[in-house]
Amino acid sequence: MALDGIRMPDGCYADGTWELKMHVTDLNRDVSLRVTGEIHVGGVMLKLVEKLDVKKDWSDHALWWEKKKTWLLKTHWTLDKYGIQADARLLFTPQHKLLRLQLPNMKHMKVKVNFSDRVFKAVSDICKTFNIRHPEELSLLRKPRDPKKKKKKLEEVEEDDLELEGPLLTPGSGSIYSSPGLYSKTMTPTYDSRDGSPLSPTTAWFGDSPLSEGNPSILAVSQPISSPDILVKLYKPQSLLDKAKINQGWLDSSRSLMEQDVKENEVLLLRFKYHSFFDLNPKYDAIRVNQLYEQAKWAILLEEIECTEEEMMMFAALQYHINKLSIMSSDNHMNNSEKEVDEVDAALSDLEITLEGGKTSNTLGDITSIPELADYVKVFKPKKLTLKGYKQYWCTFKDITISCYKSKEEAHGTPAHQMNLRGCEVTPDVNISGQKFNIKLLIPVADGMNEIWLRCDTEKQYAQWMAACRLASKGKTMADSSYNLEVQNILSFLKMQHMNPDPQFIEAISTDINPECLVSPRYLKKYRNKQPGYIRDLISARILEAHQNVAQMSLIEAKMRFIQAWQSLPEFGITHFLAKFQGGKREELIGITYNRLIRMDAGTGDAIKTWRFSNMKQWNVNWEIKMVTVEFADEPSLSFICAEVDCKVVHEFIGGYIFLSTRAKDQNESLDEEMFYKLTSGWV
Repeated sequence: MALDGIRMPDGCYADGTWELKMHVTDLNRDVSLRVTGEIHVGGVMLKLVEKLDVKKDWSDHALWWEKKKTWLLKTHWTLDKYGIQADARLLFTPQHKLLRLQLPNMKHMKVKVNFSDRVFKAVSDICKTFNIRHPEELSLLRKPRDPKKKKKKLEEVEEDDLELEGPLLTPGSGSIYSSPGLYSKTMTPTYDSRDGSPLSPTTAWFGDSPLSEGNPSILAVSQPISSPDILVKLYKPQSLLDKAKINQGWLDSSRSLMEQDVKENEVLLLRFKYHSFFDLNPKYDAIRVNQLYEQAKWAILLEEIECTEEEMMMFAALQYHINKLSIMSSDNHMNNSEKEVDEVDAALSDLEITLEGGKTSNTLGDITSIPELADYVKVFKPKKLTLKGYKQYWCTFKDITISCYKSKEEAHGTPAHQMNLRGCEVTPDVNISGQKFNIKLLIPVADGMNEIWLRCDTEKQYAQWMAACRLASKGKTMADSSYNLEVQNILSFLKMQHMNPDPQFIEAISTDINPECLVSPRYLKKYRNKQPGYIRDLISARILEAHQNVAQMSLIEAKMRFIQAWQSLPEFGITHFLAKFQGGKREELIGITYNRLIRMDAGTGDAIKTWRFSNMKQWNVNWEIKMVTVEFADEPSLSFICAEVDCKVVHEFIGGYIFLSTRAKDQNESLDEEMFYKLTSGWV
């Protein structure tokens, strides 16, 4: 439609107005309005709706500036203030759009999300809808592409195989089951204390939808893997570099989905991003616990994290046990008899996982003295004595220092070796069947790390020394309240790996196991020269042997044990990025965990140097050359350039973990979003 007036060469009209071109996405229609630079955005939208003359609720619509990739949400701002001129093209489009989210359990769900909110806020709303507490631990990740698969159609077929389309969900809709972001003693428990199965807080959202499959609390229920073909089809990183490439896909939490080119109906992965699980309480977190368990399960099956064969059989046994109990709880949930729940509640409270992985002990003991360890321990220095084996010393562990003496009688003299463990890397090297209980220590020195191995004789000795080493690496002594709990957790972890076959018991339940769905492909390949039936029977027998150690656990306890065992793996919680360090000649890896930065060899994954966040003064980014610089209190600063990933992603991981470390159990406390943005967005 032609507009009246005399149009000037610059696009303006003689009266100072000009044409603003807009596209209404709902109607697929282009519209032009005569405006001036002094009109505010709200006035533009009002004039546009009047001109469209379509009876419709336009309240969720806003203007999107394609060229600048920005939402015009400040409706009181004028076009001049936004810098919009006649060459701009705006979209009038809904802020809430459909996303297809793949949850940690690999199932897909359609969710309506606000594409104009910053990702941090959008994830918070999504988690509120799903009844997942502490949304600050999760974020959205783009789906990694398998470089070996180039055909798009094939990928789509695989995706459909895993598809479980739920109903349309609108986050932030004020569900009666939505819970606060942090700890609250007034929350309603979400598990059934009689059998450990989840209650149905999701009834309000799912009802009798296809998602529920007869169970309205499907997000809190673990579903067994239906076919080993699923494991074959899913992407498995083959190296540390592949793992680093996956982490390129994390979305920027301080920008909106539209700003990051996320399209409507696109598939994004909802995952636990920060491996620091605060106040993980099964009593209130049935869905959160199950989704964490699922993320851990898939990480192990897809070989995203390394574990030994004994550990794999333990994980398989727990998974088998959880599958059985999940099916039983679904079948018998309405017909269970009353049980005494005091012991269950006590066990659950003992299983709480906090920021430091522990809980205050009931017995304070003598607070004036710090416990010590003293025993004969075998010590090995692989870099200096490569041709020699372990040498036995009388070792004392005081505060955060290990002193080694040639004999017990010389313990009052000068030690032959002394090691300060603050900031060290502690790695287990255990083989239960071979009675090998080793602790690998990488101790920081001026030019890198010194490697020391300790060998213990018994499980109890190993648990005590390992717990002490882990605390010492954080600068804590054995007087810390979490020491005894750490020792018990290590002993429990070892106990679950014991093999004590009971032929009658194994024979009774050997018919319903599917080992190809319980262990990773690597352990199936180990027996590739054997007959298929023999492999199945052999692995089944090993899983069922391990199952006897966990057979008495309740459903919720088994999931918590699985998560705790996952946390005990040496590689747990390390997010890898490819980087080039200042002064370095080749690309290496930077590993980020909840409490430290690790410089790693890109080929072997060995730690070269470790820096603790507790020793960090500040960190910043030179956005022009994409260099991250971290300054420490008593060490030289660390500088590196990120390769193949925006340095903003690395900056956000550091700031995110600093933010999570400030959380406290205060029921009146809510998330400080602005503090999160200050720590993670780099003030850009």
